[in-house]
Amino acid sequence: MERRDLLRFRHCGLTVYVLDESAGPALLLCPLCGQAVRFSLTEAPVRVRTPVRDGHRAACSFLITSQHGVAGLSEENDSELHVGISSSRGLVFSYTELGVQCQKVGWEQSIVVPLLSPGDDSLRFRTLWDKHLETFSGLNIWTADRFQEQREFGSCCYGFALSFVNNVMRSEGKGLISREHFTSQYVLPKMEMASRYLSMYEHICQHRYYCTSLMV
Repeated sequence: MERRDLLRFRHCGLTVYVLDESAGPALLLCPLCGQAVRFSLTEAPVRVRTPVRDGHRAACSFLITSQHGVAGLSEENDSELHVGISSSRGLVFSYTELGVQCQKVGWEQSIVVPLLSPGDDSLRFRTLWDKHLETFSGLNIWTADRFQEQREFGSCCYGFALSFVNNVMRSEGKGLISREHFTSQYVLPKMEMASRYLSMYEHICQHRYYCTSLMV
């Protein structure tokens, strides 16, 4: 199920969230009072972009999904998360009990952590990225028969993805990044934002709107 953007605006003394119906703010009705919402230039509604994206269209990124798709990313779902790395062409490499998988489909509902800085986004760097990814995926440390061994040390798919990131950084002469730092600085902020969005989205689907006295 595709998740749409939300619209956020102030009305009736509250911050209100509704689905973006692409009808334009001129046709927006407040779900609390039923009145047409009129905005000044400084009070225009804000579009809240969905954090759920097609991982196959996110080049050179760290991707997070679950076995139940985007539904498994919410706080209410205890589905096991799965992570992977996308190539410059949208192929997604991930480590599973079958070994390293290279998929053209299956990551259409993902949380995306971009890994390219503006200075790295060149044809040369993307070509090197793909070469590194294919070579790294072929290492015998990521074979199917070593999956349980890796799992005991908490590696698995996350270890594969982060090890690849550090492999690229090492080849570029850059310092390595710890699991704790990468998780706290890059993964958790994305997951927290996605969790808030998904909770609001589900509430809106059931009740037509979500409101709060604070700006979420």
